[in-house]
Amino acid sequence: EVRMVESGGGLVQPGGSLRLSCRASGFTFSSYAMSWVRQAPGKGLEWVSAVNSGGSNPIYVDSVKGRFTISKDNAMNKLYLQMNNLKPEDTAVYYCAKRRTLGYSEVYYPREYDYWGQGTQVTVSS
Repeated sequence: EVRMVESGGGLVQPGGSLRLSCRASGFTFSSYAMSWVRQAPGKGLEWVSAVNSGGSNPIYVDSVKGRFTISKDNAMNKLYLQMNNLKPEDTAVYYCAKRRTLGYSEVYYPREYDYWGQGTQVTVSS
């Protein structure tokens, strides 16, 4: 059974930092690209960042470039998102997601992912 469990969310002031973690099980974690996707209140899913199966070649949505860092630990089956200089517009539920197929194309689209965690809430507010 594929399972992914996020943790690390919380309430933080603007300019603060959080580190999200996602523990994966039930599939060969090292074979798949992974992403973080978020959903702000009242809005649709927004892809945030992806990393390839080996944990390299990270890519980011423009709004988080220079502030967020994605990483993948294949030995521990864990995905991370280091978020610095957080802004109120980063407030959302953050999900880790497993890519549906092997490879690293069209990673920007939520439809490319077949398993998701339950999400962790990030709230940026003073």
